[in-house]
Amino acid sequence: MLTFTDMKPILLSFAILIGWAVHCDRANAAANEVLTVAGGCFWCVESDFESVKGVEGVVSGYTGGHIENPTYKQVSRGGSGHYEAVQIHFDPAIVSRATLLDLFFRSVDPTDAGGQFCDRGDSYRTAIFVSDPAEKQLAEQARARAEAALGRKIVTPILQARAFYEAEGYHQDYYKGDKRVLTRFGPIKQSKAYKRYRDACGRDQRVRELWGDAAPFANH
Repeated sequence: MLTFTDMKPILLSFAILIGWAVHCDRANAAANEVLTVAGGCFWCVESDFESVKGVEGVVSGYTGGHIENPTYKQVSRGGSGHYEAVQIHFDPAIVSRATLLDLFFRSVDPTDAGGQFCDRGDSYRTAIFVSDPAEKQLAEQARARAEAALGRKIVTPILQARAFYEAEGYHQDYYKGDKRVLTRFGPIKQSKAYKRYRDACGRDQRVRELWGDAAPFANH
């Protein structure tokens, strides 16, 4: 029978392995960065950017407003000051913030100040949220590149980051959900409901009109 003395080296090795794993997880988390943007329907922005290599995950939520812990109903009915937004968690060793910003501009209509595509109102406007001067400079440079490429005035503002409130659970990864939901097409899976909404809203069509072959996600 093994005594505590016999097991001590095994337990010590196990503790070292756990500590190493925790250290690695913390190091990876610290190495990852976050880009917060608003591009209309957050289901669509989440779907687009979760397909980008180097993006670890995208969280849908609300930011920019004056109501704490807002609900979807509060934001969508207007007056909260919040945008539908996403936080894009990414590994800068694989994909840069500048690249993600370029992709963002080419995935929306940055000339529209009243919303995005079929979704109208303040909560559906585009915006980029920055936390420091370096992030602001990168965003300004990306906006200038997009404006030069498009040859039209871009109205997407660059705003100081504020509290970000994660949206309700049913909004997260909505585009690939298997749950059946009731729509005007009848009860269908979330993933199909999302696709029909995106098609009907004209998002990809408008993005292709603006950006042509430079539109990175318009054929989803």
